Amino acid sequence: MKVSLSWLNQYVSIEMEPDALAEALTMAGLEVEVVSDRYDYLDSVLVGRIAETGPHPNADRLRLCKVDPGAGHGLIPVVCGAPNAEKGMSVPLALPGMVFPDGRTLEQGLIRGERSEGMLCSEAELGLGTDESGLMVLDASLTPGEKLAKALSLSDMVFEIGLTPNRPDCLSMIGVAREIAAIQKTELRYPDVSVPSPASRTPHISELSSVKIEAPDHCPRYAARLLTDIEVGPSPFWLQDRLMSVGIRPISNIVDITNFVMMEQGQPLHAFDFDHLAENRIVVRTAREGEPFTTLDRKERALSSDMLMICDGQKPVAVGGVMGGLNSEIEDSTTRVLIESAYFDPISIRKTSKRLGLNTEASHRFERGIDPSGSVRAADRAAQLMVHVAGAKLVDGVIDEHPRPMSETSIRLSVKAANRLLGTALSRGEMADMLASVEFAVEKDADRDMLLVTPPFFRVDVSRAQDLMEEVARISGYKHIPTTFPMIPGDTAEPAPLTGLRYRIKDLMTGFGFTEAVSYSFIHRQSPDRLRLSEDDERRRVLDILNPLTEDQAVMRTSLIPGLLESVFRNISQQVRNLRLFEIGKIFISRGQDKRPREKEMFAGLWTGSRFDASWHSKDTPCDFYDIKGIAQGLLEALKIENAAFTRLPDDSCAYTRPGHTARIFAGDQTLGRIGEVHPLVLRKFDIKQKVFIFEMEIEPLISLIPEVRQSAVIPKYPFVTRDTTIIVSKNTEAGSLLENVRDMGEELVEDLYLFGIYEGDPIPRGMKSVSFRIVYRSHEETLEDEMVSDLHKSIADKLLKEFDASLPA
Repeated sequence: MKVSLSWLNQYVSIEMEPDALAEALTMAGLEVEVVSDRYDYLDSVLVGRIAETGPHPNADRLRLCKVDPGAGHGLIPVVCGAPNAEKGMSVPLALPGMVFPDGRTLEQGLIRGERSEGMLCSEAELGLGTDESGLMVLDASLTPGEKLAKALSLSDMVFEIGLTPNRPDCLSMIGVAREIAAIQKTELRYPDVSVPSPASRTPHISELSSVKIEAPDHCPRYAARLLTDIEVGPSPFWLQDRLMSVGIRPISNIVDITNFVMMEQGQPLHAFDFDHLAENRIVVRTAREGEPFTTLDRKERALSSDMLMICDGQKPVAVGGVMGGLNSEIEDSTTRVLIESAYFDPISIRKTSKRLGLNTEASHRFERGIDPSGSVRAADRAAQLMVHVAGAKLVDGVIDEHPRPMSETSIRLSVKAANRLLGTALSRGEMADMLASVEFAVEKDADRDMLLVTPPFFRVDVSRAQDLMEEVARISGYKHIPTTFPMIPGDTAEPAPLTGLRYRIKDLMTGFGFTEAVSYSFIHRQSPDRLRLSEDDERRRVLDILNPLTEDQAVMRTSLIPGLLESVFRNISQQVRNLRLFEIGKIFISRGQDKRPREKEMFAGLWTGSRFDASWHSKDTPCDFYDIKGIAQGLLEALKIENAAFTRLPDDSCAYTRPGHTARIFAGDQTLGRIGEVHPLVLRKFDIKQKVFIFEMEIEPLISLIPEVRQSAVIPKYPFVTRDTTIIVSKNTEAGSLLENVRDMGEELVEDLYLFGIYEGDPIPRGMKSVSFRIVYRSHEETLEDEMVSDLHKSIADKLLKEFDASLPA
């Protein structure tokens, strides 16, 4: 929102310096982002004095002027086409590099063969008036070389205010002026809206037109004024200047007036060519599904049934609150105008604007909420200006259809509670004065602690006592609220088990060299299809987002995997191919669009690219299934989860991992998750051209498996003994089952065992493989003798041979 201080001065006397005022507004909740002088563009324009004039040798309508730029720089040549250029005149001299209001940049060059090192300017060229017939004549007493803005005392500071969506009341000059008046404790001056007397012996507006509201939920109020004998043309300079000061391009007097009133009062208006309205009446209804309509930007749009339309007796003429139609725009030949001043439902306008991709100054205000009580006042203000500026005649009466009047609601405010929450010590009278300064109606209750406050209609953001407390805080100035520190108890509570586990997992995974990823909880609607989930998979039960930001974020996620794969794609597109990522977050399984979804806290890890970081002492080896398995296994061991193991899953058990390269993670009878290589078809859906390995687990079941008490053991003082065993088993036998079988034997001297080799091929028979593993033996009571270990090791090997129908290598 741009505001000009010269325009604001019409409504409140500004007593503060611009920088101090900008800080005060920011401290009141209206953040001033930029402060600039709108006449800064005149920095390259000086007061020049024409010292000589003469004819141009190659052009009859041009003259050669020698201009004194002051400061002893000597005369500079300027080619000029103005008819009033005379010797001795003081005129504006624009130097090369000057950027004019219309966007042109002045360059030094040759004009019809003669050198020109500047430009002598008219009022219109400098944006200082409408006269373009000749040079702007300056007072002869001005000193050549002085900057024009300084010489003419041209200065108008413009504030760019970053408004939060809950403050639509400040999307107007009067709204900002109201805040300044409250800050300065001065008076706010409303413009005098005196409606001119209607022309004699003219019919009442109700005899010429009518308004019918068929959609009162979308349009609770619609007011209209009618004017005749209008002369459409350029606006006077004061009106153009006001609009240009806040960045609005002047168009014509009628359109400029509607924009002026919108910026002044915050009420968007629309002017219809009355003679283009079939049956000279207005019907407010919703569109028919698919109904075509051409807006002022000359684009045909297909409308939906919940969009509000402003129609005449036969056809639509505007998309309510968003943009007018091409079929009723103001033209040079327009002589009768109907002014629309309405209140539209903010939610309806917001949805329409988003669906049509139309964000206008009007929709920006309507979708945030305007003052429903200001419709007639704004129509009267526009009619007043059209009579004054366009020579219009006002038709007697006003149409004001108001099927859903709004009532004022009072709020009880406890002074004691407000001071406690704000950390202030304000009296009831001080709070009452602060609220009254921004036009809240305040009554002092019989209870000396209470105030009865009625917010004005234009404050759509105030509905409860806490909102009033915020008003008190910002009007008093946030910087005036003393800084205090909360009382913090010395004892600290243990974090919730889930929270503690979450932090432990993050610490462990970063220790393993993984990076945490944080993905959106919203995913593409096609994500279940991309993961190739079966029709009966619960992760297909997605919950729709009612107002999605983009098509890629249309539903709540039911898995962390799509987000991680999207991260892989984005990184690879930036030439980052080696990734180790993990994410902890919730997934959402829908129970119906109107019900709260079932939420699960999930944990997923992903590895793709090289096994090792690039280094001179290691080869670029791709990671594989056992790398990601080692991470999952190391994590479970670090969490002290006993009996955690991995077993192969059937080929059709997980649609988004590669058959034969997928395992179930379990502990006892409880499934913890799954791990595997991402299926090539899934990678193709995400446009990933390298292997990716993942695991995923639900966090909450892990809590019950983590021991509450940590145990320690004495460091053994007796040495260990190792023995290696190689046996030949069926190719389909899991190596892990061999190790698990050894553990289940319960031999006390077996301290540890691990796999170190698997081989297939000659001389191993077809369909078989050799599995080599090492067993660590140790006694806590004595040094083991070689014979005892050998006998025990042979006993274990014999049991394995029998259990797995295995054999020893030849």
